[in-house]
Amino acid sequence: MHLKFASLLSLAGLVPQVSAHGLVRKPATRAPGPAMEAACGRIATQFYQADNTSYPEALLRANPGGLKAPYDPGKCNLWLCKGYQFADNAANVQSYQAGQVVDLEVWIRIPHKGYANVSVVDTTSNSIIGTPLTSWPDNYAASTNPPADQTNFSIKIPELGDKCTRAGACVIQWYWFGQRQTYESCIDFTVATSAAEPGYSHEHKIRGQMRF
Repeated sequence: MHLKFASLLSLAGLVPQVSAHGLVRKPATRAPGPAMEAACGRIATQFYQADNTSYPEALLRANPGGLKAPYDPGKCNLWLCKGYQFADNAANVQSYQAGQVVDLEVWIRIPHKGYANVSVVDTTSNSIIGTPLTSWPDNYAASTNPPADQTNFSIKIPELGDKCTRAGACVIQWYWFGQRQTYESCIDFTVATSAAEPGYSHEHKIRGQMRF
């Protein structure tokens, strides 16, 4: 379990205020760890280790003087998976097939009305591949008990060609923006190419035993 509940008040003078909070619980998502600390620094890493449901705007507000070295914005993009790094989640890479239905479980800890979607994101460019797999244009998490189709729902893996065959190249990203607060959870995954290649069985590809 990667949630840790410690008081945010102990972190860099964070002023308490009403905020939304949430994350994807299943499948496994990126979480703060040693690789994040190496790229983003201890301040950012400890901030999310204290509350993994928080958001980048709160992190920056808590540290008006900026994040200290070894924070490297070239390696730590706070707006891509909140700066969480692939290396901290390398043991949890999901292997999918195009057309496969995947169930997601979202925890809305503190609801706030907003916009949300789930998309496949290219981690190199931090851009959506194709169109969102599902979306909620408005009224996402607008009530104390969000409807089930906002917290327990399914997506279908699209045809991606050779874009997401390498672990770390793509993530399935749950994105929620409400009250000027950005929430992201990232599922690392691969999709085998659909065409069989000489010397390798389709079954091997499906199991993710080969990387192309």
